[in-house]
Amino acid sequence: MSRFIFSALCAFFVCSICSTVASASDSAAGKALYDSKSCMACHNTGLSGAPKLGDKKAWEPRIAQGVDLLVSHAVNGFAGSAGTMPAKGDDATLTDAQIGDIVAYMVEKGK
Repeated sequence: MSRFIFSALCAFFVCSICSTVASASDSAAGKALYDSKSCMACHNTGLSGAPKLGDKKAWEPRIAQGVDLLVSHAVNGFAGSAGTMPAKGDDATLTDAQIGDIVAYMVEKGK
């Protein structure tokens, strides 16, 4: 029985490491995407209530909610009291992972 538990724990440990690595975002890639996609149109100007890139006061409460929620809002879209976020920034060609990279970059600039 203990051999089974040991094997299960090892498998759990390996899976948790793999999922952490797989979900890690790349803010350098995010910057390149931010600069080349539609993100700048709203987040440089504040259009539709978007928090401006680097505006620490605007980003602080959003970051406090957690990066996972920010990514979910960016991927799926969000309508809040301050404005709206269209799903994938109205760019359906972006993958969820790319959205995660963009959010990581924006969060880094908002800290």
